Amino acid sequence: MSLFGLFERRATVESPTTPLTSSSLAELLGGGGPLKAGVTVTETGSLRMPAVWRAVSVVANVSASLPLHTYTVGTKDKVSVDLLENPHPELTRFELWRLVYVHRLLWGNAYLQKITNGAGAVVQLWPIRPDRVQVDRERPSEDNPSGKVFWIQAEDGARVRRTPKEILHLPALGYDGVTGCSPIRAAAEGIGLGIAAERSAAKLYGSGNMISGVLQTEQRLNAEQAAALKANWRAKMGGSQAAHDVAVLDSGASFQPVAMPYKDSQFLESRMFQVTEVARMFGVPPFLLMATEKSTSWGTGLEQQAQGFVTWDLAPTWLTPTEQRVTKELLPKTVYAKYQVGGLLRGDSAARALFYRAMRDVGAFNADDVRALEELPPIPGGAGQMYLQPMAMAPLGSDPTTSETKEGSDAEDDD
Repeated sequence: MSLFGLFERRATVESPTTPLTSSSLAELLGGGGPLKAGVTVTETGSLRMPAVWRAVSVVANVSASLPLHTYTVGTKDKVSVDLLENPHPELTRFELWRLVYVHRLLWGNAYLQKITNGAGAVVQLWPIRPDRVQVDRERPSEDNPSGKVFWIQAEDGARVRRTPKEILHLPALGYDGVTGCSPIRAAAEGIGLGIAAERSAAKLYGSGNMISGVLQTEQRLNAEQAAALKANWRAKMGGSQAAHDVAVLDSGASFQPVAMPYKDSQFLESRMFQVTEVARMFGVPPFLLMATEKSTSWGTGLEQQAQGFVTWDLAPTWLTPTEQRVTKELLPKTVYAKYQVGGLLRGDSAARALFYRAMRDVGAFNADDVRALEELPPIPGGAGQMYLQPMAMAPLGSDPTTSETKEGSDAEDDD
């Protein structure tokens, strides 16, 4: 059996007898049975809800686009690690890590096969679909101190055993210290309600039940007469030219407008609420899901919301665990990995300029510190290393005159 048959390159992983789209298979795997909303929610099926697709793409794309730098421990010296720059022979660095984050966002776990060279160094990382991996515990041994094992289903149905030396496991939030929980399964009822609302709206419009009104008459009409009356009404009142025109009806005819029934039952409001629920589940500000009705409800504006997203969700939930797992399993003990998130936390240019000036005026920053925060190289020749301080500053309670003035006065007194 080929080792690479386990990975993403294959066109399909379905069994001819039991396709992966089978609802019975979804129930067998757990969390995929029909919900109270009458729909089946699976990890991939949840992407049919636009809010889920958008939330997953925001977190995955932003996280994967950030530079993942490596530094020597105890210093700020950058170290080049080819594995992190070129981790896969086909996928770019961005594409691989985006896939990793998508797997964690949907299944709660991401698995990467470590491909080593003859010297035992990891030179490639190959993604494995999480729904083909089962994590288990065995008795700890010298070769596997943690006892953690990964059982991977191959194309031919056989199960392949792997250890942490061969698999990089990146779990999301969990409760047993072994695997992460699938956010989709954890919030399946809410997502199911959103999918059910989407389907209901599609059926409503697709079946043509959205009528504008009813023409009523006291006379009894046959099918031909009813069709003629409808055609005459459309000819007279249809189109933009008839807007605000006055209709004249005879023979006891009347027009009764029909209100949208789904509006009366807060259907549209419930759909918007489900978007908010998805935003809450993934920790993404609603405005990033294009829900802008309450875009300034947190902080003083969109800028504060975006910075809060990075500070309170993106960094602690996704970035920091990735940094630590990469450092622990892929790098030498003298090297650590760190995402560069400064670009996401910047304010507007005027606010940054005031902050940099204030920090430099008190001697907290030098010119190179400011340039580093703007992701610019140092000034050549070390000219940006000098720290400055205002000449007028003195300790609280001291004589504001300078020491040079005092020395000059003392010299005159001696004369």
